[in-house]
Amino acid sequence: MKTLILGMIVFLFEKLFIFANLKMFSLTTRKNRTRRHGDVCFLKRGDLLEVPRTLFIHFGIYLGNNKVAHLMPDILPALVDDTCSTQKVVTNKRLIMGVLAKVASIRVDSVQDFAYGGSITVNHMDSSFKTKPLSNEEVAQRAEKLVGATSYSLLWNNCEHFVTYCRYGIPVSFQTDKFCETVKRIIRDQRSVLISAALGIASILCMGLGPSTTLPSLLITFSLWMAS
Repeated sequence: MKTLILGMIVFLFEKLFIFANLKMFSLTTRKNRTRRHGDVCFLKRGDLLEVPRTLFIHFGIYLGNNKVAHLMPDILPALVDDTCSTQKVVTNKRLIMGVLAKVASIRVDSVQDFAYGGSITVNHMDSSFKTKPLSNEEVAQRAEKLVGATSYSLLWNNCEHFVTYCRYGIPVSFQTDKFCETVKRIIRDQRSVLISAALGIASILCMGLGPSTTLPSLLITFSLWMAS
């Protein structure tokens, strides 16, 4: 039963991310200069890279020599000590569980692994900031100094915060702002109350009327009702 509930959470989390960023994907791919992930000759050390990675837009800093530094949530380092397995490409399931557990690291991967099959957009965020970006070498050096384990927060410390701090000196996440606006719309939608109530009743029926299931179900439904 715990596996079923966990699977449900991951599923809802996935759909929420897709919904939050669907419009952003379409705008980004139409308006900005993109390149295939295998073409790295045009990249300069210190460039800010963007790539759609199924659930969201992922960001990184190009370090040169086909290497990218990027902040990546990943549950695996918290479960195993095998360096070889944790250095493999982070799958979406590992990533989602890392987000929920708030476990992440700033890691260095090849451009191909970073791109995950997507097309790369370069330095698009320069037009969103009034201040000029730092020099490319300073950007790369900042990224290299931060490599290693770090905490993760969807709102305060994600991959976009990392790259904007490195390139502009200010940790900002436009993607998070869009996500928060989407969450507000969902909370205001009365259908979310009905879905929450249905999930609560299902969990009570499956797991019994214990305080550990009844109280959270009632509290979440009541909170959504009051906020809607």
